[in-house]
Amino acid sequence: MARSISGRKKPTKSERAESPSQFLPSREEILRFISENPEQAGKREIAKAFNIKGSDRTWLKDQLRGLEDDGAITKRRKRLSRPGELPPVGTLVIFGRDAHGHLLARQDGNEASDAVVSIAPPRGERGAKTPTAGVGDRVLAKIFRGREEDGAPVWTARVMKVLAKREAALLGILRQTADGSFRLDPTQKRQSEMAIDAEDLGGAVAGDLVEAESLRSSGYGLPRARVTAVVGSLANEKAVSLIALHEHGIPYRFPQEVLDEANEARPASLANREDWRTLPLVTIDPADAKDHDDAVHAEPDPDEANPGGHIVTVAIADVAAYVRPGTPLDREALRRGNSVYFPDRVVPMLPERISNDLCSLRPLEDRPALAVRMFFTADGRKLRHTFHRIMMRSHARLAYAQAQAAIDGQTDETTAPILETILHPLWDAYRAMARGRDTRQPLDLDLPERKILLKPDGTVDRVIVPDRLEAHRLIEEMMIQANVAAAETLEARKQALIYRIHDAPSLAKQESLREYLQTIGMSLARGPALRPAQFNSILERVRGASTEQLTNEVVLRSQSQAEYAPANIGHFGLNLKRYAHFTSPIRRYADLIVHRALITALSLGHDGMRPGDESRLEEVSTLISASERRAMAAERDTVDRLVAGYLAGRLNETFEGRVSGVTKSGLFVSLPQYGADGFVPISTLGDDYYIFDEAARALVGQRTGQGYQLADPVTVKLVEVAPVAGAMRFEIESDAKQLSPGQRSFHKAVRGKARQRASVGKRRRS
Repeated sequence: MARSISGRKKPTKSERAESPSQFLPSREEILRFISENPEQAGKREIAKAFNIKGSDRTWLKDQLRGLEDDGAITKRRKRLSRPGELPPVGTLVIFGRDAHGHLLARQDGNEASDAVVSIAPPRGERGAKTPTAGVGDRVLAKIFRGREEDGAPVWTARVMKVLAKREAALLGILRQTADGSFRLDPTQKRQSEMAIDAEDLGGAVAGDLVEAESLRSSGYGLPRARVTAVVGSLANEKAVSLIALHEHGIPYRFPQEVLDEANEARPASLANREDWRTLPLVTIDPADAKDHDDAVHAEPDPDEANPGGHIVTVAIADVAAYVRPGTPLDREALRRGNSVYFPDRVVPMLPERISNDLCSLRPLEDRPALAVRMFFTADGRKLRHTFHRIMMRSHARLAYAQAQAAIDGQTDETTAPILETILHPLWDAYRAMARGRDTRQPLDLDLPERKILLKPDGTVDRVIVPDRLEAHRLIEEMMIQANVAAAETLEARKQALIYRIHDAPSLAKQESLREYLQTIGMSLARGPALRPAQFNSILERVRGASTEQLTNEVVLRSQSQAEYAPANIGHFGLNLKRYAHFTSPIRRYADLIVHRALITALSLGHDGMRPGDESRLEEVSTLISASERRAMAAERDTVDRLVAGYLAGRLNETFEGRVSGVTKSGLFVSLPQYGADGFVPISTLGDDYYIFDEAARALVGQRTGQGYQLADPVTVKLVEVAPVAGAMRFEIESDAKQLSPGQRSFHKAVRGKARQRASVGKRRRS
């Protein structure tokens, strides 16, 4: 008799008809299959493995949902795995060695997993180049699941690439005290200052960012250190971001061979391109933008079959024409993954010769581009699209505020001549597209973004919340639709690509959100099939209420993190079935991959994907997803340091803030006017005993039932600042608030549990 891939005998049709339940897998068999096929087991694969067909698929769906509800399995990218399972390819951080000298590592960025991975010494072919990793390094590795010991899997890995060398050195700013001695102010918030003797300065001077190693201490006074390397001078570079660059291992100096390749590049020719230079495309960007990689155009659709329709064209800089696969320029772009934006500098993915010159869509200059022409109905539904490799010429460079002002009736010498011919058709098309967006209902969070403005000396001038203009939404929606078109075309051509994916909230995060909503008298339906519209309904119900800010924050924190992957699961936040980044190849490597895929799939040239590139898409996706997280962390740390340095001279002043985080150890309070956080230790909150209420995101007084909750407005006093570490400590000046009825019921339960614990402790002591 034939067997399925699970090893079970396949029942005949008559056997299944006589006793269908006899041939359905048990719970244990399903779990065993998922364990043995990590990151590769989905509902379809399980059904195939156990020969489950017809109506029995409904039974399987119910079984899997039950296992997920029980926490026995987790779902990611439509793939099922056991809790604690690791991906087949991932980034690891090496933290030590075992008794045999093998390196030990944990998954990077996954604090929920305590799985330890053993990395054996490389055993390559003679003469083969194998990456050599050490303790403290961050690596890309293939991960293998071995046998189980004590009920837990044994994990091993093979290093594919060393992503960042993390030396065991301390990083800090050298400071000279009033008595002439030297101190190291560490950049890490939890590291205390250290003393450095004059003979151990290593040529460093006060104000230098240095690496140091700790020295053996006598146990009295400050711990001592010795400078091992001077990274740079903050005074000379006027760049607090230098700390974040070094701390997060972000490359910010281009190797000479990369610069040479960029400088030798010559403008692309018209050969094998469509000539679109007469099409009046325009760029609309921030006023301070230095590179312009997207241009737009719109016109009414003359087709009588599409009454009231529009033709929208999006042209994107043809970076693939200059950055060829496998070259030093390409390898460096992949190593960086994306451009990184700080208040005081930009660290580009590509050298300026490429990003700000050859690929920047400057007005009235010929530039190569990859363009998509999209046809929309009057209600914003996309009918079709086509891709073209072109030579274009931007007819105007506009800022968002400038374009918006023209539409609002305030034109200038640039916008007046193109108002009727270019700008009004763009806005007409956008308003139709907006109707389509409203029908689609993507997640609609209301969380304003803040921007730090600096003085010429690099210190903080002020923090602003830029206006959210219709011009911003126009460009955003046109870029989204261009990205969708790219993914659709590549799927239709069966061309491998890198998707931008965003998973639905996990069941654990859904439950946490559900608990919060109960405290404000709202509910969230159970089940894995949540849609963004359900979250939008919640946000609409709290609009204008005192809980609006808090609810937006909690809904945001319930969402999964977007990432890159060659396997598609859709984009939950945008409510799209397929989505790929295509519109920013100057600053994102993922977009460059999509450009190359389109060139190959549509036979638009010989500079597309190479044979073998598809097999590396999983590795590339992992690398650029990690680079994106690294950039976000570095940008956040830099803002914290800039604001802390700005406020260092204002100790004991009071500020109006808002609770931005609640933990068992205290409160994080953000200062809206500065966009940075400080910490309030729980021990300083008052004479009550405070208990952490995870569901309500609050610290609740055990005796009074009063407390502090996420998003509460509070008055705080600044009592301590560590500018180099970007750390501030506050004391609460505001009184605790009385909790809502839902939170009071929680408080009663907490008090009951506290009394029960106290009673048990008393009996044990007696």
